[in-house]
Amino acid sequence: MNRLIMSVLILLCSAGSTLGEKKDTCVDCHQTLNKSHAATVKGMEQDVHARYGLSCADCHGGDPTDEDMMVSMDPRRGYLGVPTGEQIPEFCGRCHADAAYIRRFKPRQRVDQLELYWTSVHGQRHRKGDRKVAQCVSCHGVHGILPGSDPRSPVYPANIPRTCARCHSDAGLMAGYGIPTNQFDKYQGSVHGRALLERGVRGAPACHDCHGNHGAAPPGVRSVSNICGQCHPANRELLGQSPHEKPFEEMGLAGCKTCHRHHDIQHPTDSLLGTEKGSVCISCHKSGSGGYRAAVDMRGAIEGLKAKRDAAERLIVRAEQAGMEMSQAKFDLNEVGNFLTRARTSVHAFSPPKTEEVVKQGEALADTTIQKGEHALAELQARRRGFAGFLVILLAAGVGLFLKIKDVDRREGV
Repeated sequence: MNRLIMSVLILLCSAGSTLGEKKDTCVDCHQTLNKSHAATVKGMEQDVHARYGLSCADCHGGDPTDEDMMVSMDPRRGYLGVPTGEQIPEFCGRCHADAAYIRRFKPRQRVDQLELYWTSVHGQRHRKGDRKVAQCVSCHGVHGILPGSDPRSPVYPANIPRTCARCHSDAGLMAGYGIPTNQFDKYQGSVHGRALLERGVRGAPACHDCHGNHGAAPPGVRSVSNICGQCHPANRELLGQSPHEKPFEEMGLAGCKTCHRHHDIQHPTDSLLGTEKGSVCISCHKSGSGGYRAAVDMRGAIEGLKAKRDAAERLIVRAEQAGMEMSQAKFDLNEVGNFLTRARTSVHAFSPPKTEEVVKQGEALADTTIQKGEHALAELQARRRGFAGFLVILLAAGVGLFLKIKDVDRREGV
């Protein structure tokens, strides 16, 4: 009798649960097996696939409505089980390479990830049987996959360098590939790395911006300047017109990298240009050569513009601190700074006349700004002299009045 009552209660409870929510025996079973399986179920609660209504069976197959494990996990019910590392790219590609299927959930979602993956170094090695290379789950995770826009996702822009470093900084894993493992350490200290990782500038480039993501590959010598040119188009255009373009290609030198390096790019300063210690020009150009003289001329022109800009700034600061209205002069000074930036950019053409042309325009405006500063200070001095004269007259009038009063008092016997 007791057994009958218990059976009825269990039946009623199970019936109630099926009325409240869609039955999923995968979840019911796995969350009670052990901590590992329970964590998998917990992770799926925030998984991007679950948010779109996909369940375990959509990836692993089977029948999640049957409580008999032998039936629900029967290959005849479509059960696929856990994919091997070899199977994962095509496994994920069943949906992510199917435009008609993906369009049901995200009409604008790209579906060329698998195609790109097979062109990548990872994909090519994977096809050759290398199971150490990255595939989908290496970067995106498995259960608990988050969209790339989520700051917790390993493929969120600010997290990508560390995600790549999980493999590329592992000396043991990278052994045999003939590539360094210090890229992340270098990147952290670079101008790009500090912007992204320290200041949170999401527009700063990370690994995937230069190497690609699904189609990741090391850029060739010819493509380096084009990759940098995505963010620095003016520099790339000038370099393409410069006398360095052809020799660099013939010698197998990557344009931008030759002077600026790559993973450890630092903020460029004027010390890179010229013939002093620390200059990159003297790495190739010997004293007295045409390139050597060009470096001297371009550096000299830029230093001249900097000197005039600094002189103008000092005058404007003095005048403004003294109370003079200097808004237009400050605007002009800012424009002088823009000319200085353009002059520094023009260096990539490696043509002294081009740099000097920009510098002359900047110096002309700097001279005008200096004149405004000098005029303001001269006007200030004139105002001060006028005020001093007024004070003298006022003081004289006061003294005269005082003497007059004393004289009147004396006459009246006061």
